[in-house]
Amino acid sequence: MTFVSISNLQVYRGEAHVIHDVSFDVAEHGVTALLGRNGVGKTTTLLATMGLLPASGSITVGGVEVVGKPTHHIARLGVGYVPEDREVFSTLTVGENFRLAERSGSEPRYDLVFDLFPDLKGRLGQSAGTLSGGQQQMLSIGRALLNPASLLLIDEPTKGLAPTVVEDVVQALVTATSDTTVVLVEQNLWVAAHLAKHAVVLDQGMVVYQGDMETLASNPDLAGKYLGVAVR
Repeated sequence: MTFVSISNLQVYRGEAHVIHDVSFDVAEHGVTALLGRNGVGKTTTLLATMGLLPASGSITVGGVEVVGKPTHHIARLGVGYVPEDREVFSTLTVGENFRLAERSGSEPRYDLVFDLFPDLKGRLGQSAGTLSGGQQQMLSIGRALLNPASLLLIDEPTKGLAPTVVEDVVQALVTATSDTTVVLVEQNLWVAAHLAKHAVVLDQGMVVYQGDMETLASNPDLAGKYLGVAVR
């Protein structure tokens, strides 16, 4: 069953026409990887879905049109967002970052967050800006998971992380995304293949591939053509 449907999406950033008539569907209760080389419009697509960039066309989440809606309205539909480059509030404590993410009307899921990222539980009074890169990424993901989510938009969760931290983050995401719908932007093909069953590939602001993630990840010609990576 389709949970997110994007149709004829057009997005400009300034005078740059970044997204050109993009259309694709995201299945309910699964991870769809949004892939492509740098600068092809992956983050722009997430920002438009979250209402952080103006767009034309249609984006429906659970049957509800969100194009033209303010970000707080979209968040109230149960859409969580993990931005690229973490974007934690560095001058606030870990606990204050979490409290800002609490949503009225729902019980914050601190047990879930601390089960996934136990290292954060003992750092609630620590300034977020003094955390390591991996810990900041855990905080960024934890904020999005604090409230029940019908859709998670996750942008480059393993960017710049050490390999051992990548494995921890991936394992946490496997657990956290088992019962929700996820759109994942990820440059690491191994991570994308580990988490996602479906893939959408953008190139120059257009969809050039939609299909099975395993087929893409295991095909050197496809991966090389669309992602610029070699498959071993």
